Amino acid sequence: MAFSDRADAGRRLAVRLQHLRGDEVVVVGLPRGGVPVAYEVARALEAPLDVIVVRKLGVPYEPELGMGAIGEDGVRVINEEVVRLAGVSVLQLTEVEARERTELERRARRFRAGRARTAMTGRTVVVVDDGIATGSTVRAACQVARARGAARVVVAVPVAPPGWEVRLGADADEFVCLDTPEPFFSIGQFYGEFDQTSDEEVIACLERAAPRDPAPAPTSKSDDDPAPRDEEVEVTAGPVRLGGHLTLPESAVGIVVFAHGSGSSRHSPRNGYVAAVLNEVGIATLLFDLLTVEEELDRANVFDISLLARRLVNVTSWLRSDPDMAHLPVAYFGASTGAGAALWAAAEPDADIAAVVSRGGRPDLAGPRLAEVAAPTLLIVGERDHVVLDLNRQAQAQLRCESRLVVVPGATHLFEEPGTLEAATEVARDWLTSHLESSRR
Repeated sequence: MAFSDRADAGRRLAVRLQHLRGDEVVVVGLPRGGVPVAYEVARALEAPLDVIVVRKLGVPYEPELGMGAIGEDGVRVINEEVVRLAGVSVLQLTEVEARERTELERRARRFRAGRARTAMTGRTVVVVDDGIATGSTVRAACQVARARGAARVVVAVPVAPPGWEVRLGADADEFVCLDTPEPFFSIGQFYGEFDQTSDEEVIACLERAAPRDPAPAPTSKSDDDPAPRDEEVEVTAGPVRLGGHLTLPESAVGIVVFAHGSGSSRHSPRNGYVAAVLNEVGIATLLFDLLTVEEELDRANVFDISLLARRLVNVTSWLRSDPDMAHLPVAYFGASTGAGAALWAAAEPDADIAAVVSRGGRPDLAGPRLAEVAAPTLLIVGERDHVVLDLNRQAQAQLRCESRLVVVPGATHLFEEPGTLEAATEVARDWLTSHLESSRR
């Protein structure tokens, strides 16, 4: 089978996806080449069109050879075998990822041009590309969709090599492909016209597409309320500046600052999912990197709880100096070692923190400071995370503030089991909403 161009491929692919019409569907294209294909699919299904930006990680001395991919919300897919065979060091991988992450964020800002992301929570997300070669970028996109709450993920492509579904594993629930020819050398060999898609063409497709979502009902808004913000920021934390992502919904009731765990960053897909849920109920969020890239290379810094707590205190002061957010009560959300840092910071005499949530956290790392925490504290632990569960019980016994321990059935440390992250997030959302609203009264 040969396609005249990407639009032709998209129209043919849409025919195979008609069974999805009428569902709560969101179509996402992978920039750049996948977007013209996705545009035709979205138009045929009368579904909103969005993008998920992904970037291939190329081997340093042979960039066309992919050793993995990254996606929005911190998703990272690494081919450990390629990394090993190519002799790529940890530092080289970090440098390539940092460079590609910068480009990914630039493209995401350019393609959306200030438009909000299309909500994916509870919906069927159709991930569309112009074809599959290795599958790493599509895998990354699927994981982004999952992190944003997709109930079902469908991968749809015009052409792919035989056995392509195996490469994606459990990252998708349904696979649709028009042709799997053999031999398969490249995607372009199956297109009559396969010129590189430009940024301008991607933006044009997004602008021509149907409205992403119905306009929200108008809400009462004071003239003094700041304009909504959804942007990358540089956060001042003492002597360093750290990358962060700030989302400030209209008429926000408070702001939650995230302290991620060891080995994670502001791009954590789990924290990104939690933040998106909080944003939907009017809570602002700040996800930021606790350490610089150079600091992360020294593993001792990752477990330096006092250092991480100082960063949280510095960032909280930075937020309170911003005119848009100075009036908002602040809460902390910590995961893993970040929970110890959040409680340590909340124990500062003048912290004035409205609430703390620890998910799969290590509150015990706050040590003797636990008794000084005044903020209402919620501890969420997986039922099967036995060691951490015991440590949380011990830590709760040392707290003198309002506290609650919630054990999520069937969950392990990372809440990877179906439904467990959603369950933990609902409990955290309700706790934070209640205490942030109480702090405003």
